[in-house]
Amino acid sequence: MNLPALAVAGGLVAATLAVMAAPTSLEGVPPAEPAMKKLTPILVVEAIEPCLSFWTERLGFTVTAQVPEGDRLGFVILLRDGVEVMYQTRSGIAADVPSVAASEAGTRSLLFIEVADVDDVARRLEGVEVVVPMRTTFYGAREVFVRAPCGTVVGFAQFGATE
Repeated sequence: MNLPALAVAGGLVAATLAVMAAPTSLEGVPPAEPAMKKLTPILVVEAIEPCLSFWTERLGFTVTAQVPEGDRLGFVILLRDGVEVMYQTRSGIAADVPSVAASEAGTRSLLFIEVADVDDVARRLEGVEVVVPMRTTFYGAREVFVRAPCGTVVGFAQFGATE
């Protein structure tokens, strides 16, 4: 089993164990150190290559791991400032974990990333399809949502920003 399969299978097992071990009520339970340390989405796409320059060239992410699938990428991990995102191809998921591929899990996901300067991010994304133009929300964020070349909708938000 390769890295992507372990990521998916390991995540499913860990989530199941965490739910089984969780108390049914928090009343009377003393606070403890959180068992969860990090959440990293695995986004399933037809092809990873169209996504790479969006993350690396425009947003400054670094490829920290990649797994080939024939003559193309089957899996990749991207990282910047502690923010991590993974991409895996549909065919890679189908080969590694057929039951997950059959359910089409995650096909309607989008990302929401809090940033220090949403205007800087918007400048870096000029020419990318804008799904939700820059706006100020009722919850105190200036945000913009775009569609990455591989189809993933990504929102970038700055809280406490003024127009």
